[in-house]
Amino acid sequence: MKEAQPSQLATRIVHHDYLPPADFVAPQPGVFKASTVIFPTVAAMRSREWKDKSGYTYGLHGTPTTFILEERLCTLEGGLQCLLVPSGLAAIANVALALLKPGDEVLIPDNAYGPNKDLANGELRRFGITHAFYDALDPADLAARITPATKLVWLEAAGSVTLEFPDLCEQVRICRARGVTTALDNTWGAGLAFSPFDLLGDGTQGEGTLGVDISAHALTKYPSGGGDVLMGSVITRDAGLHMKLKLTHMRLGLGVAGNDAEAVLRALPSIGLRYRAHDEAARQLARWMQQQPAVAQVLHPALEESPGHAHWKALCGAAQGGQGAAAGLFSVVFDARYTQQQVDAFCDGLRLFKLGYSWGGPMSLVVPYELPSMRSKAATHLQPGTLVRFSVGLEAVQDLRQDLLQAMDRAFAA
Repeated sequence: MKEAQPSQLATRIVHHDYLPPADFVAPQPGVFKASTVIFPTVAAMRSREWKDKSGYTYGLHGTPTTFILEERLCTLEGGLQCLLVPSGLAAIANVALALLKPGDEVLIPDNAYGPNKDLANGELRRFGITHAFYDALDPADLAARITPATKLVWLEAAGSVTLEFPDLCEQVRICRARGVTTALDNTWGAGLAFSPFDLLGDGTQGEGTLGVDISAHALTKYPSGGGDVLMGSVITRDAGLHMKLKLTHMRLGLGVAGNDAEAVLRALPSIGLRYRAHDEAARQLARWMQQQPAVAQVLHPALEESPGHAHWKALCGAAQGGQGAAAGLFSVVFDARYTQQQVDAFCDGLRLFKLGYSWGGPMSLVVPYELPSMRSKAATHLQPGTLVRFSVGLEAVQDLRQDLLQAMDRAFAA
């Protein structure tokens, strides 16, 4: 006997029983958006498990769209488990809150992403978790600062703003020998410059056992590529560690929107092409800026004069067909004879480089920094002067070079 349909139109629209055929395949996966997930029976509701991707329970715990993105990001970075969070900073916070408790200590490189340091000095300090900053260019300094209370060490390659490249393999070796968990901010490398889970003791990469424990990634940058999505990821290879992170992820209620996941999925196939284009343009401009009389120093890991270049070459030099991989960032220290006001005028005078934070999108960006306020001690490897960071987009290098030239002529002519 055919089941009677609801008599009212409003009910029939909500409970319409048509389902499209399941055998639909296209280049891009479907976008599933849900808070509620429907179960066929009470037994299914009670037995379905949200922790292992064997089924769907609630939108916050995953949909087909987010599961696909997580798996593709694991492929990108060489991990086995991935969590999606609303931003790169949320990825950092997820790691810290999952692994640290009152009385523990976290070590952070002095040249790390500023909000990571702010989190340690703010919320973590209030929770009774201490922190210290170490010199990213001196593995001995890191080793000396590890104590029995140290439970987490953050790594960053290259360093934020000043782009020093550390001896990442030695840093991981030191932490591994002391039984301390390592977490790498891998936004700069993006899974393309080097494999964070396959490091070797000689400073290179391969199928070894020296990899980092956790890779945190601001998908806002290169995986998104459009400057229009905020998202982050936390990737691991260890199932037990992943579950610690996942349970905190659940308790914090972290999740991402289906349309944002779709945007990253659409961009991922071109990430290698875009990364190389950003990289090549940044190197051309960085080398050109080295020749400018107003410039005291150019910071870019692929330049021999840049701090940590040898470590970059050892770890990243084989990428991209042997030319190495170095993202699309470089920083310039303008000569100390120019005032902060003149450097600000230079930034204001740029027409194609726009004033704005973040990077990895199609538009070139510029930010001047007051470096002394960002470091716990002076960076003696940097020349005196005022630092400006450039994120190179996808514009023509010739136009960007002309933009830099006209702004320098106007700001520094006197």
